[in-house]
Amino acid sequence: MKINKKAVAVSAGAAAAAAAAVNAVRAYKFKPEKINYGKAEPENVDVQRAMDHLSEAISIPTVSYPEKEKVDFTQFDKFHAFLERAFPLLHKTLEKEIVEEASLLYHWKGTNSSLDPIALIAHQDVVPISEGTEGDWTHPPFSGYNDGEFIWGRGALDMKNHLMGVMEAVETLLEEGFTPERDVYLCFGQDEEVVANETGGAKSMMELLKSRGIHLDSLIDEGGAILPINIKGVLENKNLVGVGIAEKGYCDVEISLSAKGGHSSQPPKHTALGRLADVIKDLEDNQFSSELMPFIPELFSEIGRRCTYPVRLVTCNLNYMKPVIKAIMKQIPPAASLVRTTTGVTMAQGSPAANVLPQKASIIVNFRMMPGVTIDDVIKHIRKVVRNKDIEIEILKAKEASSFSPTDSDAFNAIRKICMQDDENNIVAPYLVMGGTDACNYEPVCENIYRYSPYKAGVDLLLCTHGTNERIPCESIGPGVAFFKRYIRQVSKEVR
Repeated sequence: MKINKKAVAVSAGAAAAAAAAVNAVRAYKFKPEKINYGKAEPENVDVQRAMDHLSEAISIPTVSYPEKEKVDFTQFDKFHAFLERAFPLLHKTLEKEIVEEASLLYHWKGTNSSLDPIALIAHQDVVPISEGTEGDWTHPPFSGYNDGEFIWGRGALDMKNHLMGVMEAVETLLEEGFTPERDVYLCFGQDEEVVANETGGAKSMMELLKSRGIHLDSLIDEGGAILPINIKGVLENKNLVGVGIAEKGYCDVEISLSAKGGHSSQPPKHTALGRLADVIKDLEDNQFSSELMPFIPELFSEIGRRCTYPVRLVTCNLNYMKPVIKAIMKQIPPAASLVRTTTGVTMAQGSPAANVLPQKASIIVNFRMMPGVTIDDVIKHIRKVVRNKDIEIEILKAKEASSFSPTDSDAFNAIRKICMQDDENNIVAPYLVMGGTDACNYEPVCENIYRYSPYKAGVDLLLCTHGTNERIPCESIGPGVAFFKRYIRQVSKEVR
Protein backbone atom coordinates (compact mmCIF):
# COMPACT_ATOMS: atom_id res chain seq x y z
CA MET A 1 0.00 0.00 0.00
CA LYS A 2 1.35 3.34 -1.03
CA ILE A 3 1.59 5.87 1.82
CA ASN A 4 0.48 9.37 1.02
CA LYS A 5 3.24 11.30 2.77
CA LYS A 6 1.56 14.61 2.12
CA ALA A 7 -1.66 13.44 3.76
CA VAL A 8 0.25 12.07 6.73
CA ALA A 9 2.10 15.36 7.14
CA VAL A 10 -1.15 17.31 6.90
CA SER A 11 -2.79 15.02 9.48
CA ALA A 12 0.18 15.26 11.82
CA GLY A 13 0.21 19.02 11.47
CA ALA A 14 -3.51 19.20 12.16
CA ALA A 15 -3.11 17.00 15.25
CA ALA A 16 -0.25 19.13 16.52
CA ALA A 17 -2.25 22.30 15.93
CA ALA A 18 -5.24 20.81 17.73
CA ALA A 19 -3.05 19.76 20.68
CA ALA A 20 -1.51 23.23 20.80
CA ALA A 21 -4.96 24.80 20.76
CA VAL A 22 -6.14 22.54 23.58
CA ASN A 23 -3.04 23.37 25.58
CA ALA A 24 -3.53 27.07 24.95
CA VAL A 25 -7.07 26.86 26.29
CA ARG A 26 -5.90 24.82 29.28
CA ALA A 27 -3.18 27.40 30.00
CA TYR A 28 -5.69 30.24 29.72
CA LYS A 29 -7.93 28.56 32.28
CA PHE A 30 -5.01 27.60 34.53
CA LYS A 31 -5.57 30.44 36.99
CA PRO A 32 -6.11 30.73 40.74
CA GLU A 33 -9.55 29.84 41.99
CA LYS A 34 -11.61 32.99 42.20
CA ILE A 35 -12.50 33.48 45.84
CA ASN A 36 -13.55 36.87 47.08
CA TYR A 37 -11.74 37.08 50.39
CA GLY A 38 -12.52 40.76 50.70
CA LYS A 39 -10.16 43.30 52.15
CA ALA A 40 -9.07 43.22 55.76
CA GLU A 41 -10.05 46.10 57.97
CA PRO A 42 -7.04 48.02 59.33
CA GLU A 43 -5.84 46.69 62.68
CA ASN A 44 -5.05 48.77 65.70
CA VAL A 45 -1.31 48.18 66.24
CA ASP A 46 1.02 50.35 68.25
CA VAL A 47 3.97 49.86 65.90
CA GLN A 48 6.41 52.01 67.87
CA ARG A 49 5.64 50.10 71.06
CA ALA A 50 6.08 46.81 69.22
CA MET A 51 9.44 47.87 67.80
CA ASP A 52 10.66 49.15 71.17
CA HIS A 53 9.64 45.89 72.84
CA LEU A 54 11.41 43.80 70.18
CA SER A 55 14.58 45.85 70.58
CA GLU A 56 14.55 45.30 74.33
CA ALA A 57 13.81 41.59 73.92
CA ILE A 58 16.83 41.22 71.63
CA SER A 59 19.04 43.04 74.14
CA ILE A 60 18.55 40.20 76.66
CA PRO A 61 20.90 37.34 75.61
CA THR A 62 18.76 34.27 76.28
CA VAL A 63 21.31 31.92 74.73
CA SER A 64 20.80 28.16 74.95
CA TYR A 65 23.46 25.43 74.77
CA PRO A 66 23.34 21.63 74.58
CA GLU A 67 25.27 21.64 77.87
CA LYS A 68 22.70 22.95 80.31
CA GLU A 69 25.39 24.01 82.78
CA LYS A 70 26.52 26.64 80.26
CA VAL A 71 23.09 28.30 80.14
CA ASP A 72 22.79 31.58 82.05
CA PHE A 73 19.28 31.23 83.42
CA THR A 74 19.48 34.68 85.04
CA GLN A 75 19.04 36.06 81.52
CA PHE A 76 15.81 34.12 81.17
CA ASP A 77 14.68 35.51 84.54
CA LYS A 78 15.46 38.97 83.22
CA PHE A 79 13.50 38.23 80.05
CA HIS A 80 10.48 37.05 82.07
CA ALA A 81 10.57 40.21 84.18
CA PHE A 82 10.69 42.28 80.98
CA LEU A 83 7.63 40.47 79.60
CA GLU A 84 5.67 41.15 82.80
CA ARG A 85 6.53 44.84 82.60
CA ALA A 86 5.88 45.14 78.85
CA PHE A 87 2.55 43.30 78.83
CA PRO A 88 0.75 44.08 82.09
CA LEU A 89 -2.80 43.29 80.93
CA LEU A 90 -1.75 39.93 79.52
CA HIS A 91 -0.12 38.96 82.80
CA LYS A 92 -3.16 40.15 84.73
CA THR A 93 -5.60 38.13 82.59
CA LEU A 94 -3.78 34.95 81.57
CA GLU A 95 -2.57 32.21 83.91
CA LYS A 96 1.18 31.74 83.74
CA GLU A 97 3.24 28.69 84.64
CA ILE A 98 6.99 28.20 84.49
CA VAL A 99 7.78 24.72 83.16
CA GLU A 100 11.22 23.13 83.46
CA GLU A 101 13.68 25.88 84.33
CA ALA A 102 12.44 28.70 82.13
CA SER A 103 9.73 27.70 79.65
CA LEU A 104 6.54 29.77 79.81
CA LEU A 105 3.03 28.37 79.50
CA TYR A 106 0.18 30.92 79.40
CA HIS A 107 -3.50 29.98 79.51
CA TRP A 108 -6.16 32.39 78.23
CA LYS A 109 -9.59 31.09 79.21
CA GLY A 110 -12.30 31.29 76.59
CA THR A 111 -16.07 31.41 76.92
CA ASN A 112 -16.72 27.85 75.70
CA SER A 113 -14.73 25.16 77.50
CA SER A 114 -16.27 22.41 75.34
CA LEU A 115 -14.16 23.51 72.36
CA ASP A 116 -10.62 22.27 71.80
CA PRO A 117 -8.14 25.07 72.54
CA ILE A 118 -5.66 26.59 70.11
CA ALA A 119 -1.99 27.28 70.79
CA LEU A 120 0.58 29.78 69.58
CA ILE A 121 4.15 28.54 69.92
CA ALA A 122 7.48 30.34 70.06
CA HIS A 123 10.86 29.96 71.73
CA GLN A 124 12.73 32.39 73.93
CA ASP A 125 16.24 31.13 73.27
CA VAL A 126 18.71 32.16 70.60
CA VAL A 127 21.92 30.64 69.27
CA PRO A 128 25.32 31.94 70.43
CA ILE A 129 27.39 34.39 68.41
CA SER A 130 30.20 32.52 66.64
CA GLU A 131 33.44 33.21 68.46
CA GLY A 132 35.56 35.79 66.70
CA THR A 133 32.72 37.26 64.63
CA GLU A 134 31.44 39.77 67.17
CA GLY A 135 33.27 42.62 65.45
CA ASP A 136 31.81 41.72 62.05
CA TRP A 137 28.36 42.98 63.04
CA THR A 138 27.23 46.38 61.79
CA HIS A 139 25.60 46.88 65.18
CA PRO A 140 26.35 44.77 68.29
CA PRO A 141 24.49 41.45 68.19
CA PHE A 142 22.59 42.03 71.43
CA SER A 143 21.94 45.74 70.96
CA GLY A 144 18.49 45.51 69.38
CA TYR A 145 19.52 48.66 67.53
CA ASN A 146 16.80 50.29 65.45
CA ASP A 147 18.21 52.42 62.63
CA GLY A 148 14.77 53.21 61.22
CA GLU A 149 15.03 50.58 58.50
CA PHE A 150 16.03 47.46 60.44
CA ILE A 151 16.10 46.18 63.99
CA TRP A 152 19.43 44.43 64.46
CA GLY A 153 20.47 41.54 66.65
CA ARG A 154 20.36 37.87 67.47
CA GLY A 155 16.75 36.74 67.54
CA ALA A 156 15.43 39.47 65.24
CA LEU A 157 14.31 36.75 62.80
CA ASP A 158 14.69 33.61 64.92
CA MET A 159 12.43 34.15 66.70
CA LYS A 160 11.87 36.93 69.16
CA ASN A 161 10.03 38.77 66.38
CA HIS A 162 7.44 35.97 66.38
CA LEU A 163 7.21 35.70 70.17
CA MET A 164 6.85 39.45 70.63
CA GLY A 165 4.31 39.62 67.81
CA VAL A 166 2.12 37.09 69.63
CA MET A 167 2.45 38.96 72.93
CA GLU A 168 1.69 42.33 71.31
CA ALA A 169 -1.37 40.84 69.60
CA VAL A 170 -2.77 39.36 72.82
CA GLU A 171 -2.09 42.55 74.80
CA THR A 172 -3.83 44.67 72.16
CA LEU A 173 -6.81 42.32 71.91
CA LEU A 174 -7.21 42.51 75.68
CA GLU A 175 -7.03 46.30 75.52
CA GLU A 176 -9.86 46.15 72.97
CA GLY A 177 -11.95 43.97 75.28
CA PHE A 178 -11.74 40.78 73.20
CA THR A 179 -12.38 37.39 74.80
CA PRO A 180 -11.90 34.18 72.74
CA GLU A 181 -14.47 31.40 72.56
CA ARG A 182 -11.81 28.70 72.63
CA ASP A 183 -9.14 28.61 75.28
CA VAL A 184 -5.81 29.91 73.97
CA TYR A 185 -2.41 28.63 75.08
CA LEU A 186 0.87 30.45 74.56
CA CYS A 187 3.82 28.06 74.78
CA PHE A 188 7.29 29.61 74.83
CA GLY A 189 10.12 27.10 75.11
CA GLN A 190 13.61 27.71 76.44
CA ASP A 191 15.79 25.39 74.34
CA GLU A 192 14.46 24.98 70.81
CA GLU A 193 17.91 25.78 69.44
CA VAL A 194 19.31 22.62 71.04
CA VAL A 195 18.97 20.28 68.07
CA ALA A 196 17.14 16.99 68.64
CA ASN A 197 16.78 17.67 72.35
CA GLU A 198 15.47 14.52 74.05
CA THR A 199 13.87 16.48 76.86
CA GLY A 200 13.39 20.24 76.89
CA GLY A 201 10.76 22.86 77.47
CA ALA A 202 8.42 22.20 74.54
CA LYS A 203 8.20 18.49 75.24
CA SER A 204 7.58 19.15 78.93
CA MET A 205 4.78 21.60 78.14
CA MET A 206 3.20 19.10 75.78
CA GLU A 207 3.36 16.40 78.45
CA LEU A 208 1.74 18.77 80.93
CA LEU A 209 -1.13 19.51 78.53
CA LYS A 210 -1.49 15.82 77.77
CA SER A 211 -1.61 14.92 81.48
CA ARG A 212 -4.49 17.37 81.86
CA GLY A 213 -6.45 15.76 79.04
CA ILE A 214 -6.03 18.75 76.73
CA HIS A 215 -6.23 18.17 72.98
CA LEU A 216 -5.40 21.16 70.80
CA ASP A 217 -7.52 22.06 67.80
CA SER A 218 -4.48 23.61 66.09
CA LEU A 219 -1.23 25.42 66.70
CA ILE A 220 1.02 27.82 64.84
CA ASP A 221 4.78 28.05 65.25
CA GLU A 222 7.74 29.49 63.33
CA GLY A 223 8.46 28.24 59.84
CA GLY A 224 7.78 29.92 56.53
CA ALA A 225 7.85 33.67 55.96
CA ILE A 226 6.63 36.10 53.29
CA LEU A 227 9.17 35.93 50.46
CA PRO A 228 8.99 38.62 47.74
CA ILE A 229 9.23 37.25 44.17
CA ASN A 230 9.71 39.40 41.09
CA ILE A 231 10.86 37.46 38.01
CA LYS A 232 10.31 39.66 34.99
CA GLY A 233 8.06 38.07 32.40
CA VAL A 234 7.40 35.03 34.58
CA LEU A 235 6.15 35.87 38.07
CA GLU A 236 6.07 39.57 38.81
CA ASN A 237 5.41 41.41 42.09
CA LYS A 238 4.18 38.40 44.04
CA ASN A 239 4.89 37.15 47.56
CA LEU A 240 5.33 33.48 48.35
CA VAL A 241 3.74 32.70 51.71
CA GLY A 242 5.14 29.33 52.71
CA VAL A 243 3.18 27.50 55.40
CA GLY A 244 5.12 24.54 56.76
CA ILE A 245 2.88 21.50 57.10
CA ALA A 246 5.66 19.14 58.21
CA GLU A 247 9.35 19.14 59.10
CA LYS A 248 12.21 16.79 58.31
CA GLY A 249 13.82 14.51 60.84
CA TYR A 250 17.39 14.81 62.07
CA CYS A 251 20.08 12.19 62.62
CA ASP A 252 23.80 12.58 63.38
CA VAL A 253 25.65 9.30 62.83
CA GLU A 254 29.29 8.55 63.61
CA ILE A 255 30.85 5.94 61.33
CA SER A 256 34.23 4.56 62.44
CA LEU A 257 36.93 2.18 61.24
CA SER A 258 39.76 0.72 63.31
CA ALA A 259 43.30 0.01 62.09
CA LYS A 260 46.72 -1.02 63.40
CA GLY A 261 48.14 2.49 63.51
CA GLY A 262 51.85 3.13 63.85
CA HIS A 263 54.46 5.51 62.42
CA SER A 264 53.55 7.45 59.28
CA SER A 265 56.93 6.59 57.69
CA GLN A 266 55.66 3.06 57.04
CA PRO A 267 52.03 3.49 55.97
CA PRO A 268 49.85 0.70 54.61
CA LYS A 269 48.22 0.98 51.20
CA HIS A 270 45.12 2.50 52.83
CA THR A 271 45.01 4.02 56.29
CA ALA A 272 41.80 4.02 58.32
CA LEU A 273 41.06 7.45 56.85
CA GLY A 274 41.75 6.17 53.35
CA ARG A 275 39.29 3.32 53.86
CA LEU A 276 36.78 5.82 55.19
CA ALA A 277 37.11 7.74 51.93
CA ASP A 278 35.45 4.79 50.21
CA VAL A 279 32.70 4.87 52.84
CA ILE A 280 32.09 8.54 52.09
CA LYS A 281 32.03 7.84 48.36
CA ASP A 282 29.53 5.02 48.85
CA LEU A 283 27.23 7.26 50.88
CA GLU A 284 27.41 10.19 48.47
CA ASP A 285 27.06 8.05 45.36
CA ASN A 286 24.03 6.20 46.73
CA GLN A 287 21.53 8.81 47.84
CA PHE A 288 18.12 8.00 49.25
CA SER A 289 15.40 7.56 46.66
CA SER A 290 13.38 10.64 45.79
CA GLU A 291 9.64 11.17 45.85
CA LEU A 292 7.30 13.99 44.90
CA MET A 293 5.11 14.15 47.97
CA PRO A 294 1.66 15.75 47.56
CA PHE A 295 2.76 19.16 48.82
CA ILE A 296 5.16 19.59 45.86
CA PRO A 297 2.46 19.52 43.11
CA GLU A 298 0.27 21.73 45.31
CA LEU A 299 3.14 24.20 45.80
CA PHE A 300 4.00 24.25 42.09
CA SER A 301 0.34 24.56 41.11
CA GLU A 302 -0.22 27.57 43.37
CA ILE A 303 2.83 29.27 41.86
CA GLY A 304 2.20 28.11 38.28
CA ARG A 305 -1.36 29.47 38.19
CA ARG A 306 -0.02 32.95 38.91
CA CYS A 307 2.68 32.97 36.26
CA THR A 308 2.29 35.01 33.10
CA TYR A 309 0.33 33.42 30.24
CA PRO A 310 3.24 32.18 28.12
CA VAL A 311 4.75 30.43 31.15
CA ARG A 312 1.38 28.87 32.00
CA LEU A 313 1.61 26.96 28.71
CA VAL A 314 4.16 24.85 30.60
CA THR A 315 2.90 25.02 34.18
CA CYS A 316 -0.62 23.90 33.25
CA ASN A 317 0.89 20.50 32.41
CA LEU A 318 2.48 19.86 35.79
CA ASN A 319 0.64 16.55 36.24
CA TYR A 320 2.31 15.19 33.10
CA MET A 321 5.73 16.58 33.95
CA LYS A 322 6.29 15.02 37.38
CA PRO A 323 9.18 12.78 36.23
CA VAL A 324 10.92 15.77 34.62
CA ILE A 325 10.30 17.98 37.65
CA LYS A 326 11.74 15.36 39.97
CA ALA A 327 14.79 14.83 37.76
CA ILE A 328 15.51 18.57 37.69
CA MET A 329 14.96 19.02 41.42
CA LYS A 330 17.43 16.25 42.21
CA GLN A 331 20.19 18.23 40.49
CA ILE A 332 19.64 21.39 42.58
CA PRO A 333 20.65 20.91 46.24
CA PRO A 334 18.00 23.20 47.82
CA ALA A 335 15.31 21.61 45.65
CA ALA A 336 16.65 18.08 46.17
CA SER A 337 16.15 18.48 49.90
CA LEU A 338 12.40 18.77 49.23
CA VAL A 339 12.17 15.38 47.53
CA ARG A 340 14.53 13.10 49.43
CA THR A 341 16.35 12.40 52.67
CA THR A 342 19.67 14.21 52.46
CA THR A 343 23.13 12.87 53.31
CA GLY A 344 25.74 15.36 54.47
CA VAL A 345 29.22 14.23 55.50
CA THR A 346 30.23 17.08 57.81
CA MET A 347 33.15 16.05 60.03
CA ALA A 348 36.18 13.74 59.98
CA GLN A 349 38.76 12.73 62.57
CA GLY A 350 41.93 10.66 62.41
CA SER A 351 45.11 10.58 64.43
CA PRO A 352 46.20 13.31 66.87
CA ALA A 353 49.42 14.10 64.95
CA ALA A 354 50.56 14.41 61.35
CA ASN A 355 53.22 11.68 61.68
CA VAL A 356 50.98 9.12 63.39
CA LEU A 357 48.79 6.62 61.56
CA PRO A 358 45.25 6.63 62.97
CA GLN A 359 44.27 3.62 65.04
CA LYS A 360 40.69 4.74 64.67
CA ALA A 361 39.22 7.14 62.16
CA SER A 362 35.67 8.42 62.06
CA ILE A 363 33.31 10.63 60.15
CA ILE A 364 30.07 12.25 61.21
CA VAL A 365 27.21 12.21 58.74
CA ASN A 366 24.11 14.36 59.10
CA PHE A 367 20.88 12.98 57.67
CA ARG A 368 17.70 15.05 57.28
CA MET A 369 14.88 12.55 56.88
CA MET A 370 11.76 13.00 54.82
CA PRO A 371 8.48 12.24 56.59
CA GLY A 372 8.05 8.49 56.38
CA VAL A 373 11.79 7.78 56.63
CA THR A 374 12.74 6.70 60.15
CA ILE A 375 15.99 6.68 62.10
CA ASP A 376 16.04 2.90 61.70
CA ASP A 377 15.73 3.34 57.92
CA VAL A 378 18.85 5.53 57.97
CA ILE A 379 20.91 2.83 59.68
CA LYS A 380 19.61 0.19 57.24
CA HIS A 381 20.51 2.46 54.34
CA ILE A 382 24.09 2.89 55.60
CA ARG A 383 24.51 -0.86 56.01
CA LYS A 384 23.12 -1.46 52.54
CA VAL A 385 25.13 1.05 50.49
CA VAL A 386 28.50 0.94 52.28
CA ARG A 387 30.54 -1.94 50.91
CA ASN A 388 32.90 -2.10 53.90
CA LYS A 389 31.00 -4.16 56.44
CA ASP A 390 33.60 -3.59 59.18
CA ILE A 391 32.32 -0.12 59.96
CA GLU A 392 31.04 0.78 63.40
CA ILE A 393 27.89 2.90 63.52
CA GLU A 394 26.76 5.05 66.44
CA ILE A 395 23.77 7.37 66.55
CA LEU A 396 24.88 10.57 68.28
CA LYS A 397 21.68 12.59 68.15
CA ALA A 398 18.39 12.04 66.38
CA LYS A 399 14.70 12.86 66.14
CA GLU A 400 12.08 11.45 63.82
CA ALA A 401 10.45 13.47 61.05
CA SER A 402 7.04 14.89 61.74
CA SER A 403 3.72 13.89 60.24
CA PHE A 404 2.01 16.00 57.58
CA SER A 405 -0.78 18.33 58.65
CA PRO A 406 -3.80 18.80 56.36
CA THR A 407 -4.21 21.80 54.07
CA ASP A 408 -8.00 21.83 54.35
CA SER A 409 -8.33 22.48 58.09
CA ASP A 410 -9.97 25.58 59.55
CA ALA A 411 -6.59 26.79 60.83
CA PHE A 412 -4.83 26.48 57.44
CA ASN A 413 -7.79 28.12 55.70
CA ALA A 414 -7.66 30.95 58.24
CA ILE A 415 -3.98 31.55 57.44
CA ARG A 416 -4.79 31.58 53.73
CA LYS A 417 -7.75 33.92 54.15
CA ILE A 418 -5.87 36.41 56.34
CA CYS A 419 -2.91 36.49 53.96
CA MET A 420 -5.09 36.94 50.87
CA GLN A 421 -7.14 39.66 52.54
CA ASP A 422 -3.92 41.45 53.40
CA ASP A 423 -2.49 41.31 49.86
CA GLU A 424 -4.05 39.70 46.78
CA ASN A 425 -0.54 39.19 45.40
CA ASN A 426 0.26 36.68 48.14
CA ILE A 427 0.64 33.06 47.04
CA VAL A 428 -0.18 30.82 50.01
CA ALA A 429 1.26 27.34 49.59
CA PRO A 430 2.30 24.40 51.77
CA TYR A 431 5.91 23.35 52.06
CA LEU A 432 8.29 21.15 54.03
CA VAL A 433 10.43 22.78 56.75
CA MET A 434 14.08 21.75 56.40
CA GLY A 435 15.11 22.58 59.96
CA GLY A 436 13.54 21.72 63.28
CA THR A 437 10.95 23.54 65.37
CA ASP A 438 9.30 23.04 68.74
CA ALA A 439 6.05 22.26 66.92
CA CYS A 440 6.88 18.60 66.32
CA ASN A 441 6.82 17.97 70.08
CA TYR A 442 3.07 18.67 70.16
CA GLU A 443 2.00 15.91 67.77
CA PRO A 444 0.65 13.73 70.63
CA VAL A 445 -1.93 16.44 71.40
CA CYS A 446 -2.52 18.09 68.01
CA GLU A 447 -2.97 17.12 64.36
CA ASN A 448 -3.26 20.57 62.78
CA ILE A 449 0.26 21.96 63.18
CA TYR A 450 1.40 24.87 61.02
CA ARG A 451 4.76 26.60 60.80
CA TYR A 452 4.50 30.19 59.61
CA SER A 453 5.95 33.53 60.73
CA PRO A 454 4.04 36.46 59.20
CA TYR A 455 7.07 38.65 58.46
CA LYS A 456 8.18 39.82 55.03
CA ALA A 457 11.88 39.33 54.32
CA GLY A 458 13.97 38.67 51.24
CA VAL A 459 16.34 35.75 50.76
CA ASP A 460 19.35 37.92 51.66
CA LEU A 461 17.86 38.63 55.09
CA LEU A 462 16.70 35.07 55.72
CA LEU A 463 20.26 33.85 55.11
CA CYS A 464 21.38 35.99 58.07
CA THR A 465 19.39 33.82 60.46
CA HIS A 466 21.90 32.26 62.91
CA GLY A 467 24.56 34.36 61.19
CA THR A 468 26.18 37.77 61.28
CA ASN A 469 23.98 40.87 60.97
CA GLU A 470 20.69 39.13 61.66
CA ARG A 471 18.04 41.81 61.33
CA ILE A 472 14.39 42.38 60.50
CA PRO A 473 12.79 45.17 58.44
CA CYS A 474 10.95 47.68 60.63
CA GLU A 475 8.12 47.81 58.10
CA SER A 476 7.29 44.15 58.76
CA ILE A 477 6.64 44.56 62.50
CA GLY A 478 3.16 46.11 62.31
CA PRO A 479 1.78 43.61 59.75
CA GLY A 480 3.16 40.74 61.86
CA VAL A 481 1.22 41.86 64.94
CA ALA A 482 -1.87 42.47 62.81
CA PHE A 483 -1.70 38.91 61.46
CA PHE A 484 -1.63 37.38 64.94
CA LYS A 485 -4.58 39.51 66.04
CA ARG A 486 -6.66 38.34 63.07
CA TYR A 487 -5.51 34.75 63.47
CA ILE A 488 -6.49 34.60 67.15
CA ARG A 489 -9.87 36.15 66.42
CA GLN A 490 -10.67 33.74 63.60
CA VAL A 491 -9.26 30.46 64.88
CA SER A 492 -10.41 30.89 68.47
CA LYS A 493 -14.03 31.07 67.36
CA GLU A 494 -16.33 28.09 67.01
CA VAL A 495 -16.98 27.22 63.38
CA ARG A 496 -20.68 27.64 62.70
